[in-house]
Amino acid sequence: MKQNKILVSCGAAVATSTVIARIIEEKFEEAGLKVIVTQCKASEVPAKLDGVDLIITTTTVSDTGDIPVIQTLSFLTGADIECDIKKIISYIQE
Repeated sequence: MKQNKILVSCGAAVATSTVIARIIEEKFEEAGLKVIVTQCKASEVPAKLDGVDLIITTTTVSDTGDIPVIQTLSFLTGADIECDIKKIISYIQE
């Protein structure tokens, strides 16, 4: 089974991206899916794309090539997390 790589970005790559990364790791583990989650600042995204399958971000990012981007605050607000998790899983399973 391929281990997919998700890049999580936020403004400073400290608290917010850490929370999002942990939630994604937990949800994927519960679903029996393997994923590598890395974190970075939004400004670092273009330099961190090697091998990345999907980008999750709380802010606008640029220069992502053809890598899908999900911009969301659901992991922080609690609203629609399950919807975003389903969206993330569908991208990864394509």
